[in-house]
Amino acid sequence: MKFHSKPNTYVGHVNIKVQDLDRSLMFYQEVLGFQILEQTKNAAKLTTDGKTSVLSIEQPENVVPKQGKTTGLYHFALLLPKRSDLAEIVHHFTEIGFRYGSSDHLVSEALYISDPDGNGIEIYIDRDPSEWTWSKGEVAMAVDPLNFEDLLSEEKQQSWKGLPAGTVMGHIHLHVSELKKTEEFYSKGLGFEVVNRYGNQALFISTGKYHHQIALNTWAGVGAPTPPLNSVGLKSFTIVLADEAARNNVIEQLKSIGASVTEENASFVSYDPSGNRIYLEI
Repeated sequence: MKFHSKPNTYVGHVNIKVQDLDRSLMFYQEVLGFQILEQTKNAAKLTTDGKTSVLSIEQPENVVPKQGKTTGLYHFALLLPKRSDLAEIVHHFTEIGFRYGSSDHLVSEALYISDPDGNGIEIYIDRDPSEWTWSKGEVAMAVDPLNFEDLLSEEKQQSWKGLPAGTVMGHIHLHVSELKKTEEFYSKGLGFEVVNRYGNQALFISTGKYHHQIALNTWAGVGAPTPPLNSVGLKSFTIVLADEAARNNVIEQLKSIGASVTEENASFVSYDPSGNRIYLEI
């Protein structure tokens, strides 16, 4: 998990909005295997280790369903510690009759699902970085069929025990309205490096030569609008920086390209050009 620890810059936490908190808590506990760390009337922080939260869900007032053709969440991605953990989830989904998609991305093996509100979720395991192929600063990725026969040859546990304690937020994939200003914001502002370009439709960016901590696409349409604040989808995500000096440097870089940074309750907040809300934490 070296890519998801300091001094790298990485996504530490994602906060999503749902229509019915109770329904969502049932899904995130029973289908995905999270535990509740904290809960209020309208929100909950979820955990896999009983100590830290990688995902929060909340039900806004006068919430409306997920809006199509808008910016925001494409999916958030949960990275598991071991390949056998991914096999266990396949067994679990099969046993409860839950449908999912899958893909082999060369750098990783992944499952794809949606929560009851249509928030996209990827669950994946990385291949060893020695198996990744780099050429001219870009990492090779693909959308190949997942080899379930090989995956399920991993030793099976006796019973489903939920998401393992070492699960982290592996990356986030966002719908954005365009890519030129977006690339400037994330590279010149936040300090990420483009490691893969999917034509003129998507960018994959990282620090520390990871395959991507953030992905950005225009598949909702160039010029896609920001969704209403009370709609299902992404509320915010958190980027973890190495230390206070690194955060101060990022704040200055953001301001130098005309991006706003505000301080809220000892936290620093910025918005990308598509209105996605980002917390800068250390």
